[in-house]
Amino acid sequence: MSAQPTALALLPDGRLKIDWSDDTKRVYRPRDLRDSSPDALTREKHSAQSSKPTNELTVLSAEELAPLSIKGMNPVGHYAYQIVFSDGHDSGIFTFEYLYQLGEPYAE
Repeated sequence: MSAQPTALALLPDGRLKIDWSDDTKRVYRPRDLRDSSPDALTREKHSAQSSKPTNELTVLSAEELAPLSIKGMNPVGHYAYQIVFSDGHDSGIFTFEYLYQLGEPYAE
């Protein structure tokens, strides 16, 4: 069985810290999580942006211009979290296995 989250905390700098059942701790930047969201809309947006000609500009909304933050995390069964971001994105389901692979080791 893979590691399970045992504690969640938002650090003062906005990063998410997860303590795992195998005694590891990992930190996650909101932007990295948002960009790694496993939902279809995010994948389509990244694909569309990479195929746009470089002479076209994208107009950003106020939410996209503001610093991204995590507003909430909702458990999905006993295997995942739905993360709610400040830009309104909340459709990605992050399995524990996927979350464990993301982020960076945290040293206190």
